[in-house]
Amino acid sequence: MNLPKEFEYYLNQGIIKKCIINKSRAKFLIEESEKSAKGLYKRIEMMNIDEYNANSMVKDCYDIIMSLIRAKLLLTGYCSAGQFAHEAEISYLKKFGFPDNEISFINDLRYFRNSVNYYGKILNIEYAQQVIDFTKKMHTKLINMIEDNLELNEKTKKETEKARKEIKAGKVISQEEAEKRYNNYSKNKL
Repeated sequence: MNLPKEFEYYLNQGIIKKCIINKSRAKFLIEESEKSAKGLYKRIEMMNIDEYNANSMVKDCYDIIMSLIRAKLLLTGYCSAGQFAHEAEISYLKKFGFPDNEISFINDLRYFRNSVNYYGKILNIEYAQQVIDFTKKMHTKLINMIEDNLELNEKTKKETEKARKEIKAGKVISQEEAEKRYNNYSKNKL
């Protein structure tokens, strides 16, 4: 089993940061995930899985899952940036009682998706089918996990205001600032 470290580790390392709740971006990610899932299932129905589309279908599944995890992070006032950000986002599922085998599967999926994107790995049809079946199951679980956060209640409004004050005081940074810092870091590193 390939599990990421505990969420707090990434928080302490600054890979995950506290930020303002970003409901509109979260809703966009949820809607985009829904469209991608429908498109993926339609492609499978029309074309089936073969050696020509297995990689792209696995990458689509990864994006569908990660968009929903990011939506939950944004709805609970967290953002991520930098090296190991995807791994950090996956670790957030531990906070919601997801079993180790599911978290491990997503983390392995992250690894294989990177292997496709950066090292030219070819994934087989059987693995692609396994990922698609897993994505169908996880899609529903992840949607259920984020449903509680879709409506801003009075408590959330107060937390958002508090977070805005903390950002102004320099205690936490916004998602935009985290991305800006990461982009500057990446430019300077190259």
